[in-house]
Amino acid sequence: MLKLLYICRNFLTDYKMNRTFSLAVALMVFAFAVNAQGHDKRSPIIADDGTVTFKVAAARADSVRLIVDTRVDTLMSRNDGGKWCVTLRDLKPDFYMYHFIVDGMKVLDNDNAHVVRDVKNVMNSFALDPKEDCPMAVHDVPHGKVEAVWYDSPSLGATRRMMVYLPPDYVKGGKRYPVLYLLHGSGGDETVWLEQGRAAQVLDNLIADGVAEPMIVVMPNGNVDEKAVPGMGPDCNVQPTFSHKNWMDGTFEQSFNDIVKWTDKHYRTLADKHHRSIAGLSMGGYHSLYISANQPDDFDYVGLFSAAINRMDEGKSKIYDDLEAKLVKQFERHPKLYWIGIGKDDFLYEHNAKFRALMDKNNLPYTYHESGAGHEWANWRDYLVIFLPMLFK
Repeated sequence: MLKLLYICRNFLTDYKMNRTFSLAVALMVFAFAVNAQGHDKRSPIIADDGTVTFKVAAARADSVRLIVDTRVDTLMSRNDGGKWCVTLRDLKPDFYMYHFIVDGMKVLDNDNAHVVRDVKNVMNSFALDPKEDCPMAVHDVPHGKVEAVWYDSPSLGATRRMMVYLPPDYVKGGKRYPVLYLLHGSGGDETVWLEQGRAAQVLDNLIADGVAEPMIVVMPNGNVDEKAVPGMGPDCNVQPTFSHKNWMDGTFEQSFNDIVKWTDKHYRTLADKHHRSIAGLSMGGYHSLYISANQPDDFDYVGLFSAAINRMDEGKSKIYDDLEAKLVKQFERHPKLYWIGIGKDDFLYEHNAKFRALMDKNNLPYTYHESGAGHEWANWRDYLVIFLPMLFK
């Protein structure tokens, strides 16, 4: 610091600046140097030992809490400088979303430019990746390509948007690839598996490690009343919402072949049952269940992630009629994998248990994974990591 001030003084003297201006500039340099040394603007601060420290300036606040996903809700402590701080330990490698509650008001971390959206809720994010053992983080591996494309849906009478992940070697030649259709839940859209689910990072890392086959992943918008995520469609001012018209009434399921046909036409796919998978979370699990049950010759791999099976409504649409008989017919075609995952604290746990009882009654084989926690992205990202290596073997 003294050396910096000495250099500044000599510089100003050499150029014969007046004494007042010289002092002002020197003080500005001094203040800048003190700020750079005393105020770490990184947020959160992730140490080599895996601890994560959060800070927020709220000198006049009476209380500040840190909320991390649904896992952490903790009071922060005020230090002598008026900042509120807390250090978390024992977080597992993962992708996290967080915000602060300052005297009852939600506040974002202004020192962290990384934000994600969950319906209308905006949160900060960070990846905890010690020793590069978090599959949701960006690693130094070959990266795939993500395209935002518009496809024609004659069934819905609209041109609609979806996201497509292409594996790293797709652009190199004429090879054809299997396809996973990955569906979102209520309140989501075509971007959510990329933003909160970290699907591109997971695919890059698992493909690079050789544990998952290179594949095309198609992420459509399952809300049939909107053409694209809010802000990217014709009505750019429409607001995100949790519920949608025709969201679980059979309309999306009946229109799904428009997506498959368009994908097979525009990409180098292996266009048969053995090279197709469909999976989804919550509402997307509901869609995956009924699309695959009604099209038993189209998908050899099915994944239900915390599926919203409680939404069954016999009679609303022929898509939902005679599910038990359709499942029996589906398994007569011997799908290679039928995977069910649910958290033990998920509000849909009992509905999934009843569905598994229906499967057991008919001796229909499936793979079951029960995790901790509930209806949350921490589980769905893990399910994707578990599910992908089982595909197209």
